[in-house]
Amino acid sequence: MLALTRLTYKEAAAEGILQAMEKDSRVFLLGEGVDNITGVYGHVLPAFRKFKEQRVIDTPLSENGLTGFAVGAALDGLRPVLIHQRNDFMLLAMDQMFNQAAKLRFASGGRHKVPLTILSFVARKTGEGVQHSQSLQAVFAHFPGVKVGMPACPEDAKGMICRAIEDDDPVIILEHRSLFDQNDFVPEGYYKTPFSARVVKEGKDLTIVAVSAAVGDTLEAVKIFAERGGSAEVIDLRWIRPLDVETIIKSVSKTGHLLVVDTGWPMFGVGSEVIASVCERAMDSLIAPPQRISMADSPCPASQYLQSGFHPKVSDIIKNILGE
Repeated sequence: MLALTRLTYKEAAAEGILQAMEKDSRVFLLGEGVDNITGVYGHVLPAFRKFKEQRVIDTPLSENGLTGFAVGAALDGLRPVLIHQRNDFMLLAMDQMFNQAAKLRFASGGRHKVPLTILSFVARKTGEGVQHSQSLQAVFAHFPGVKVGMPACPEDAKGMICRAIEDDDPVIILEHRSLFDQNDFVPEGYYKTPFSARVVKEGKDLTIVAVSAAVGDTLEAVKIFAERGGSAEVIDLRWIRPLDVETIIKSVSKTGHLLVVDTGWPMFGVGSEVIASVCERAMDSLIAPPQRISMADSPCPASQYLQSGFHPKVSDIIKNILGE
């Protein structure tokens, strides 16, 4: 069993990147500003101190171009970790990610692999506005050939990036910036988080499937539910694609109720997919219609007075659970 040490979320992610680079000389980092003094919120600093410019490469401001470079490097046998500092900026590289990287293994009949990891970040704070506050996991997970993960705790921030780097398909890891300073005990050695959901809390009355930063909000909400005599089972989805439907169905078969709390939009989102998957496979287990909580169905306002009603909050989850 690996020894444990207490790390923040961003420290754990940085440790995972460093250990993956130490383990495999084919792994290198690239992205806009990766050699900056902040080290991309601290994620790159340990790797840059050890490997310098030889394996931590600053790039021009050209999202589509540098993503294409990373795809080529992956096809040539390397294992690039490409950092986009906002997931919003990844929209500029959609062709390289989804018309090229996601399809090349299929188009080549399995002869070509694209072991590319893309690490990016989701924001939720006042003033971010319409172009810096999106949570685009459902958009990215729509495409076959790509895996998408969203760590909700320090242990998975490390283990999921290590899993992604070793995978032979393109993997997108989206970290929520509101989690960066969260701290917990993390295994010291190298390890990989499995492609499965995690039951964070067991319960018998209600299944709540939560994504990314919504996991912490959900755990706060179920404390109040418990004070009212209720018992909720909380599942951290972890991976948006592949989607671990089996773990969710097992829980719903016990509780008969399902609520999904996502950080993205409601239409065609993660909540929609989870609910549809459960209804297709375990409709008879549901006692009541499934529910979902998400961002408001609009672009994010920059005003702090309007933004308070945009992102899902603990109070929204409590009201849904209690039927208020």
